[in-house]
Amino acid sequence: MERYSRQVLFPFIGESGQNKLKNSAVLVVGIGALGTVSCNHLARAGVGKIRMIDRDYVEFSNLQRQMLFEEEDAQEYLPKVIAAKNKLEKINSEIEIEAIIGNVTNDNIEELVEGMDVIIDGTDNFSTRFLLNDIAFKRNIPYAYGGVVASRGMNAFFIPEKTPCLRCMVNEGVNNGQTCDTVGVISPIVDLISSNQVTEALKYLTGNEDYLRNTLQTIDLWHNQFYEIKFSKSMVNCSTCQKEEFPALERQAHEQNISLCGRNTVQIHQRDAFELNELAVILEKIGTVQKTPFLLKVQIDNQIQFVIFPDGRVLVQGTEDVVMARNYYDRYIGS
Repeated sequence: MERYSRQVLFPFIGESGQNKLKNSAVLVVGIGALGTVSCNHLARAGVGKIRMIDRDYVEFSNLQRQMLFEEEDAQEYLPKVIAAKNKLEKINSEIEIEAIIGNVTNDNIEELVEGMDVIIDGTDNFSTRFLLNDIAFKRNIPYAYGGVVASRGMNAFFIPEKTPCLRCMVNEGVNNGQTCDTVGVISPIVDLISSNQVTEALKYLTGNEDYLRNTLQTIDLWHNQFYEIKFSKSMVNCSTCQKEEFPALERQAHEQNISLCGRNTVQIHQRDAFELNELAVILEKIGTVQKTPFLLKVQIDNQIQFVIFPDGRVLVQGTEDVVMARNYYDRYIGS
């Protein structure tokens, strides 16, 4: 217990709570700003198993706020989950860290939550958040929601059969067009929101449910604003926590062509897999190829770059025009 001695001294955790953390498992979806802070806290607190999933790789623009990454990770184009796993294993070698490169979809969400005690949201879009919300309430797993942009952030901790769900608090389809890539974000709001997510998770995992906040919390650090909406009863007709229809779980697993808002990138996911070595040989004839164990980067021309993953995904960078991206894909990779 020496590693956790100061945490054990905290009377609401103690040795019994520490043992509960050791035997707990947490799924963190999205290893960006929120996800890296969450994983850092969870690993240092001694949560026995952390399962991470993210589809992206480390870029220099991440380093300002994504605390587990370093310049070398960006230079090597490491997938975020691999870079995070490398760092977390140096922070705490006594726990299990599972890193999964890929999308969260209807195809894999059931498998991802298997054996998990809490789901922590590190995503940047409501489509995935509603998917996490629905699987949480279907499988009776608490869901720690969080989101940040600019200097603002929101968070809440939803528990099936005890609290309302995300759908009861936030209208699906809500989108004001602001993302971290369009209006920016400051690091302190990331730390605060993610720390609140993890704190609620620690309360739950150590058996301190009486101390859960039970609010949807909104904070704007720059404008010194703080709001809380207390949980009330679930909406009578909520399709998730009342009707148990779980609409996000009924949708198509993934769209083949998705424009990533604010990233000047289109993701095309048409194949189940790529053999990167073979593809590198082919694409070397038409562009500059950089290969890592996890992906290929191919500079096609002055505008367009491909980032190709072994799970079949291709990021067409340099445009948000799906038709243009599809034309480049079909021309150089084919169907």
